[in-house]
Amino acid sequence: MALRMVARNFRSKLLPSLTPAYMLHSHATSFGYKEIPEEEKSKMVGNVFTSVSSNYDLMNDLMSAGLHRLWKERLVSKLNPFPGMKHLDMAGGTGDVAFRILESVNSVRHKALRDMLEDNFQEKTQIYVCDINPHMLNVGKMRAQEGGLGEDGSLVWVEGDAEALNFEDDSIDGYTIAFGIRNVTHIEKVLSEAYRVLKKGGRFLCLELSHVENPAFKQFYDYYSFSVIPTIGELVAGDRDSYQYLVESIRKFPSQEKFASLISEAGFQMVEYENLVGGVVAIHSGLKI
Repeated sequence: MALRMVARNFRSKLLPSLTPAYMLHSHATSFGYKEIPEEEKSKMVGNVFTSVSSNYDLMNDLMSAGLHRLWKERLVSKLNPFPGMKHLDMAGGTGDVAFRILESVNSVRHKALRDMLEDNFQEKTQIYVCDINPHMLNVGKMRAQEGGLGEDGSLVWVEGDAEALNFEDDSIDGYTIAFGIRNVTHIEKVLSEAYRVLKKGGRFLCLELSHVENPAFKQFYDYYSFSVIPTIGELVAGDRDSYQYLVESIRKFPSQEKFASLISEAGFQMVEYENLVGGVVAIHSGLKI
């Protein structure tokens, strides 16, 4: 009995010193397959995207064989942009989605002008491109300047955190986030903030790499993800580790059904999702009613 008491006291004194500090003082979260303190994730993800920012679009083309362009077109078509809208594109630093939204708005305006007076469109379209990483935003700004886009103030570049937005309640007509939500620390906070800033009738749309269910395709997809993508990252961007993290972060992201449940729990109605390429990516949507 005495020996057991001594052993128990020894373990109680020893174990805290063997326990990682983040398990004693904060919650843990995932960074790919690693467990890290919550407060460190934002910085670590930031380092990843700072590293890949200069090659981000090229790598997207190589990794998806250019399909990411079609996926973003599908996202924007579901949004159905309109002239005079106030839109927030979160984690959209390089401008890929925002440029497509602006192009769609302009095409709608030109078509409508054949039938309506221009006075109907006096409300200025504003697309807020928000990203937590200034390096990604700089890439987008340079692309906009090179393409002569947003010179009328229709594109607004904002450095901000998806978990704590600096936008007023009920101020935004539409919210998109493409390939960004799996990198946040608290998905629930992002969804709550999206719901808060959207007006009634506003739509939330998320394009994200997701989960393949077909066993044969999944086997091929897993091989491609873990063997090919990091190798491309190493050869093209000189950064294998960042792309290894990106692959792992996809596998840690909730399933399509689970993510849809999280969107519903945030308050959104008419929640649905569309799988593309067998679930390689999915577009989730919800309405604030």
